[in-house]
Order: sequence, then C-alpha cells, then structure tokens
Amino acid sequence: MTFVRGGCAAWIVCGSLWATHPAAGARTLALPPEAEALVGSTTTVSARYEDTLPDIARAHEVGYEAIVAANPGVDPWLPGAGTPIVVPTEHILPDAPRTGVVLNLPEFRLYHYHAPAPGAPARVSTYPVSIGDVDWRTPLGLTRVVSKVKRPSWYPPASIRAEHARDGNVLPAVVPPGPDNPLGEYALRLAVPGGYLIHGTNKPYGIGMRVTHGCVRLYPEHIARLYRELPVGTPVRIVDQPIKAGWKDGVLYLEVHAPLAESRTESGATAAVRAVIAATKRRDAAIDWDAVTRAARERRGVPVPVSR
Repeated sequence: MTFVRGGCAAWIVCGSLWATHPAAGARTLALPPEAEALVGSTTTVSARYEDTLPDIARAHEVGYEAIVAANPGVDPWLPGAGTPIVVPTEHILPDAPRTGVVLNLPEFRLYHYHAPAPGAPARVSTYPVSIGDVDWRTPLGLTRVVSKVKRPSWYPPASIRAEHARDGNVLPAVVPPGPDNPLGEYALRLAVPGGYLIHGTNKPYGIGMRVTHGCVRLYPEHIARLYRELPVGTPVRIVDQPIKAGWKDGVLYLEVHAPLAESRTESGATAAVRAVIAATKRRDAAIDWDAVTRAARERRGVPVPVSR
C-alpha cells in the first residue's frame, strides 16, 4: 500500500478489481416523491482472495470510508476470500432542495438532481467523493459552477507548495495536463473564494476520504459525466448532515454517519432521536427506539428501518 500526499489530492494505490469489474459510470435513479427520500438498494457481495475493500468500493461506485463503516470488523486490506461485504448503495436523500448539486460532507457523497425532461420521470445521480481534511476544510453553503475546464493545469498555491517543501517534496509552479496532474482530466470551478474545484484525479483509490486541500474529488469516470451534464450556473449546495431520516413505502429509515471532527452539527443518540421526531411530525408511526439508538451508536452509514 502506498499513500501519497498531493495538492488538492492524496491517494491510496491498491489492488486490481477495477481492471476486471469496471463501474458503470454513476448510479442514476428514479427520484421518489417529495414525501419519500430513499434511493438505491444495499447489496452484499462475496470478496475474492485478491480483493481489498477499496477494490470493491470502486467496482460498485462507493468510497473508502463508506465501505469501511458498512463492514465493521472487516480488514480493509485483507477481507479474505468468501467474506460477505455489505455495499452501501442505498441512500436517504439529504434534507435540501432537490435541484442542481447537493454535497453532504460527512457522507462523502454528491447528489446531482437532473433537470426534468418533459414526460420523463425525475432522476438523481449519486457519486462518492473525497473532501478536504481537517486543516483544509471544504466550505459549507450555497454556491454555483462558474466555469468548466477540460485537461486543466494545476497551479498549486503558495501555502500548498510550502507544505510540500517542508516534507521534502518540491512542487513546480504549474503542473500541466497529463498523468502527473492530480486534478485529472476535468474540473468544475465553484464561486467560492480560494479557487475550490470539483475535479477528477490521477490516483482514484483515495475517493471517499478526507484527503484533499478543500476541493471535491471524484472518480475519473464520474467527473467525466458531471462535466458533460452540469452547465455553468448549476447551483451547488454543500451541507453537513451526518444523520438523515426518510420514508419509503410507509416505513421510516435512519441513516447515520460519523460526524466531521470539526462539525458543530449535533450528532449521537440525542440527534438521532430528534431526527426521528422531526420525521414523524406529519406522519404517525410506532418507533423502535432500540433500533434508533443502535443506528446512532454503530454509524454504519446504511439506512435501517426504525418504525415498527
């Protein structure tokens, strides 16, 4: 295993499952009615001898932290042949307007709400992402895409060059497009002071971790699709929601993620209880409070039913 730090990028290089089981490009799902909030479905696969959890994550379009949280007790690097691996590909939509792009930081996941076509069902695509680490936080709030760049050059700011220099890694003033560019092949610039981007990567096995200098990074195949589909001006809402509650077919579900280290958003059992109470204000349900407490404690990031 190799861990390398880079401007707007850090990555893990590991196994080869992606070579034989490439992802389809993104999960595009039918958008449920406003009163409901679940999309996708959780699946279980059997690990092969040579697999790592990052291998399985990329093959199934999820990120590192998500697949590790969903499989407590499983060694990420040696899960073992035949080990059942939960693939967290079911999600409660964030509590935010269903338009443009919504990025939920503690979930390490981006949602793209497609503009509805006449006569066609509403759709949402969802992608795992990497975000800024504790010292280089991805900013919260509402912004928009202001420009799109194919084969971008990377101009590492002085602060990042100084950081690398302290580690004995001297960065050039400009990194041109190509295999050594950590921005990958496509970048979307946001209207946030400081030059924040949604971009690709040349080393994809760090997706789903807190490893960037504040930018939002996607698998190469995912940023290629977003680049095609997102027009300049698309709103981008960045939120901090470690706990989400939502309905599907009359059942209330709860999805709990570990909070960001610096987050001021309430988390834990009390926050989970409040999320459930808020979700039941307009719809009666008998709640399994033991299930709520268990979900808050385990933080597996998988929607679980909490109504009887």
